[in-house]
Amino acid sequence: MKKQTIISQLIIIVAIVIVANFLSNRLYFRLDFTEDERYTLSDATKDILSDLDDVITVSAYFSEDLPPQLLNNKRDFEDILIEYEKRSVGNLVYEFINPNDDQTKEQEVQQKGIGPIMINVRENDRVEQMRAYMGAVLQMGEQREIIPLIQPGAAMEYELTTSIKKLTVQDKPKIAVLTGHGEASLSSIPQLNQQLGVLYSVENYEIKDEESIPNSFKAMAILAPADTIPPSHFDKLDAYLNSGGKLFIAYSNVQGDLQQGLLSTSPNIGLVDWLIQKGVRLGADFIVDVECATINVQQRQGFFTINSQKEFPLFPRVSNFEDHPITKGLDEVTFSFATNVVPLNTDTSVISIPIVFTSGNSGIEKAPSYIDIQRRWTENDFSMGVQSLGVAMEWLSGGLGKMVVLGNGDFYSNGEGQQARQLPPDHVNLASNAIDWLADDTGLIALRTKGIDSRPLDSIEDGIKEFIKYANVLVPILLLLIYAFIRRLRNQRKRQQWMQGNFG
Repeated sequence: MKKQTIISQLIIIVAIVIVANFLSNRLYFRLDFTEDERYTLSDATKDILSDLDDVITVSAYFSEDLPPQLLNNKRDFEDILIEYEKRSVGNLVYEFINPNDDQTKEQEVQQKGIGPIMINVRENDRVEQMRAYMGAVLQMGEQREIIPLIQPGAAMEYELTTSIKKLTVQDKPKIAVLTGHGEASLSSIPQLNQQLGVLYSVENYEIKDEESIPNSFKAMAILAPADTIPPSHFDKLDAYLNSGGKLFIAYSNVQGDLQQGLLSTSPNIGLVDWLIQKGVRLGADFIVDVECATINVQQRQGFFTINSQKEFPLFPRVSNFEDHPITKGLDEVTFSFATNVVPLNTDTSVISIPIVFTSGNSGIEKAPSYIDIQRRWTENDFSMGVQSLGVAMEWLSGGLGKMVVLGNGDFYSNGEGQQARQLPPDHVNLASNAIDWLADDTGLIALRTKGIDSRPLDSIEDGIKEFIKYANVLVPILLLLIYAFIRRLRNQRKRQQWMQGNFG
């Protein structure tokens, strides 16, 4: 080729690269091929960003020289901030700051509520510990919201969007937690209360005979009542639903006591009969499932006491969910001493959708009876098939009320005192999502569980696991060998053609 032709082609290539880089900076976009559209902004986020009327500054505090897995976390957060900035049309700006630059800056970050985490990094063939920061501060005027830790695989969009929502909202919608009938207290549900507190003002409420339930409550939660509910209170609840009210009910119609080893039905407090009038029936038997949690069992062996884990079918591990906003993104929830929840479909003006199910190998255990930890369960104990454990209901007439009923009264509860426990995230997410579906009209419900989903291989046979493992190693090598063999044949064919004088 001529020298001028080579130079002109090089100039054209350089010009194309420069123009492509300029356009990529001006017209930022990503192609999202993930199943759950993890990297695509939701309509709720777009609406909130487009409604901003003041500038929000996001200060992202990330340490430099993070390990590769955490560096990807920083890159993902920066990518989502770029999209937020473009969508907000300049009403959201951001900056990345390295708090490890000097001690003064590190102290300022900690005073803002972002603490360090200790991570292991390899340097000069040695493993050393490093103080790392991965948090953010959102500020609008004098108002400030803190994201203390941006975890890898977490729902980044939910954290950002809800923080922006909290900065812009004037008065939080109210959520009522019913009291007066032995219900779970706010002090027993700190995780759920904290999660709901992001968007709502959660407060206790006791029904009074002289007044109706205020319509200012976006939703009301009835959590594991233990005492009789008077008929007049059900009349108030009827009026609340008919005027467009929303109810979340979590109630076990049975009682199990591991200490005493007893299984019994709950006393009649009136709730089961009232729910039948609403079109849903709570069972009076215990649900058992092959897919279950384990409990700690103490066994005596000689002079020693040995603790062991034993599968306990009365604690179903639920991972079978309807494709519904309430259950979207959930992996697993354990229900202890649960009953089934069956929609009756007697009223055509009510849409009833079962949303939570057992596995196909489930059954029922009659009450009253005794708990036998050493019992040998058989296939006949799990012959009832799939059972519904929760229903979402929506009225098409009247004030368009909604109701969610779950057949377990403590999956969301931390307990109190020495009995308090830390709950898995999905236990809280199920209750939060249900209340969001009832009360929130912004669409943020879909963001809470928008993150890295669990894709376990536990249900795959060992032989198939081994095949997949070795296939991942050998198939790429085999493809390279096949490509090399084909390339070699083509080169040999070309060489023979040249030797024969065929230069086509």
